[in-house]
Amino acid sequence: MNVKTILLPVDGSAHSDKAADYAVGMAKTLRASIVLLQCRKPVPNELGEPNLQWVLDHYTKDSEEIIEPYRKQIEAEGIPCKDMVIGGRPAEVIDDVARSEKADIIIMGSKGKSDFEGFMLGSVTHKVLHIAPCPVLVVK
Repeated sequence: MNVKTILLPVDGSAHSDKAADYAVGMAKTLRASIVLLQCRKPVPNELGEPNLQWVLDHYTKDSEEIIEPYRKQIEAEGIPCKDMVIGGRPAEVIDDVARSEKADIIIMGSKGKSDFEGFMLGSVTHKVLHIAPCPVLVVK
């Protein structure tokens, strides 16, 4: 398997932290780049202005705060990195980004911020396993 691009979706959870450590190690070993992704909450269009822009700015700011430590970790290792904040349903966003960035592998945590959402495996992770266009490495 020739891995050149690793997609790393993160949400600030301990599971994402472990996935990031694994992705950094793999990227260093294989001389791969990392696409760092944070899926922000979607903003309902029904809000209208100026509320729509305020909520969008708030969600984007929160996502930037989540993604920043991962960006610093990756850059500190000298790994080429591209980061993205995209709104929408996380599993679908991860699938879309994996396809558009031609990811060779997705590395993600077994559960996200809300352990309640999935019983043994997080609901987003479970869905990504079924729809992803490339192998998915789930880090526990």
